[in-house]
Amino acid sequence: MKRACKIVLSLLLVLAVLCGCQSGQQPDAPSGGQAAEDSVVIALDTNSEPEAGFDPAYGWGAGEHVHEPLIQSTLTVTDAGLNIGYDLATGYSVSEDGLTWTVTIRDDVSFTDGEPLTAEDVAFTYNTVKEASSVNDFTMLDYAEAVDDTTVLFHMTTPFSIWPYTMAIVGIVPEHAYDSATYGANPIGSGRYLLKQWDRGQQVILEANPDYYGEAPKMKRVTILFMEEDAAFLAAQAGQVDVAYTSATYSDQAVDGYTLASYRTVDNRGFNLPAVPAGTDANGRAVGNDFTADVRVRRAINIGIDRQEMIDNVLNGYGTPAYSICDQLPWYNPASEVAYDPEGAAALLDEAGWRMGADGVREKDGVQAELTLLYSSDDSVRQALAADFANQLGELGISASIEGVGWDTAYDRALSEPLIWGWGAHTPMELYNLYHTIGDTGSAQYSPYSNPAVDAYMDQALQSTDLEASYALWQKAQWDGTTGVTQEGDVPWVWLVNVDHLYWVRDGLQVAEQKIHPHGHGWSIVNNVDQWSWA
Repeated sequence: MKRACKIVLSLLLVLAVLCGCQSGQQPDAPSGGQAAEDSVVIALDTNSEPEAGFDPAYGWGAGEHVHEPLIQSTLTVTDAGLNIGYDLATGYSVSEDGLTWTVTIRDDVSFTDGEPLTAEDVAFTYNTVKEASSVNDFTMLDYAEAVDDTTVLFHMTTPFSIWPYTMAIVGIVPEHAYDSATYGANPIGSGRYLLKQWDRGQQVILEANPDYYGEAPKMKRVTILFMEEDAAFLAAQAGQVDVAYTSATYSDQAVDGYTLASYRTVDNRGFNLPAVPAGTDANGRAVGNDFTADVRVRRAINIGIDRQEMIDNVLNGYGTPAYSICDQLPWYNPASEVAYDPEGAAALLDEAGWRMGADGVREKDGVQAELTLLYSSDDSVRQALAADFANQLGELGISASIEGVGWDTAYDRALSEPLIWGWGAHTPMELYNLYHTIGDTGSAQYSPYSNPAVDAYMDQALQSTDLEASYALWQKAQWDGTTGVTQEGDVPWVWLVNVDHLYWVRDGLQVAEQKIHPHGHGWSIVNNVDQWSWA
C-alpha cells in the first residue's frame, strides 16, 4: 500500500510539472501529451539524476554509467561501431614511447557565454579532472599542457593506448567560468544543449545551443523526468511522456500509442568464481573458495548453464547470451563463446571427483558441493537471475542457495563467494579492471585470480601506440590458444546475459540509431537525442 501511494504521488507530481511546462512555456502543445514537433519528454530512472550536477569532474558523462555529456563538447566521439571520431579534435598523434599525446582542436568553437574555447580550457579541464575526479581513474595522466590556442599535449605517466576512449567522455569546461562549488548546477559548455532548468528530484530541461558549431539539433527542447519504474509506466499509459524506460517486468504489457523498443547492450550480468582455495588475507577477510578453486568446476559451471533459458524466463526474451565482459565490442574474442552442454559439465564434475549423491547433491571426500550465491538486495532482476542460476546448478548436482546483500558488505564477501555483478563499458579497460593483477597483491581487484600471461597481454595492449592494433592483444588476454580467461583457460567469471534496455516510445517518434548501450539503464538512450525527429 505504501509503495502504491508513493507511485501515485510521484505520478501526480510529474503531471503537475508537465502541466506547468506545457501551459506556462509551450502554449502550442498539441493534445495527447506530445509537446511540439521539435521537443521530447523522456522518463529516466531516479538514479540517472547526477547528484553532483553536470560537472565532468564529479561524474557527469563518466563514472560507472558512461554517456555523452551533451552540455559540454568532448575531444573525440564514438560511432555506432565504437570507432573513434572527432568532435572538438581535428587530429591526434602519439609519440613512439606512448608517453605524449598531441591533439589539435577546432578554432571556431565558443562557450555559451560567448568566450572562445581554446587548448587552455582543454588542459585546464583534464588537469582538474585528474585532481578532482570522484569516479574515473586518471593516474595514467601526468598533466595536460596547452602549446598554443589549438594544440594540447597530454603527458602520460605510462603508455595508455585507449586514451581516445577517455577523450570521448570528458566534457570540456571553461577555465574562466569554472568553480567546483557551483559549476555542477550552472554549467557553461559548448555542446549541443545548454541547461535551461533543473528541478532537483524532478526534472532537467535542456535547450538546443543556438551557437553550436556542429549540425543544429533537430530536437530543440529535451525534458528529462526522473521517475520510479512504476510511475514511468503510468506516465506512458497517461500519454504524458514520449519515451519511458522500463524493464522486462512490463514487457508483456501494451500501451496505446506506444511501441516497446529494445536496444542491444553490453550491460552484462555474471558471477565471479573465486579461483583460489579458501584462506584469509592480511586484513583477516575470507578469501577464496575450495569448491570453485578447481578450474574443472568453473568450466563445468560455465557450460552447464542454459543462458537462453534465463533470457526467456527471467528477461521475457529481452536479452542476449553473455560469454565475456565485452561481447560484440571491437576487442571481443569469439573464443569466449560456449555451447550449453550439461553432459559435458557433469563429466567435468565427475573428473574433479564430485560424484552425484543419493540426494541429488554431489559429494567429494564427505563434503557436499555447495555454494551461496549473493545478489544485490535492491535489484529484483539480479535476484531472479541468481535464483535461476541456483536452480540450474541444482540440476548439475550443486546445492546453491541465494542471499541478498548490501554493497557495504558485498565487495568483501565476493572475495570468497560468488556475487552477481553488472558490468559493461565502451573501453577495453573493463577487462583490465576485472582480470589484471593489482600491484603486488597477487590478485585481481574484485575476485581472487591472477595469471601473469593475461597480465602481460593487457600491459602490452596499453603500451601499444596503435589503438586498433591493441585490440588483438586484448583478445589474446581472453584466449591466445593456450591460456586466458575463457572456457579452455581459467574462466574465473561466468557470464550469463546481456540485459536489453527497454523503452516505451510514442508512435511517430523516430529514435536515431543507437550504439550498443553500456552498463546502466539511463542517459545512454539520449546520446544522440539531437538527431531524433517526429514523423
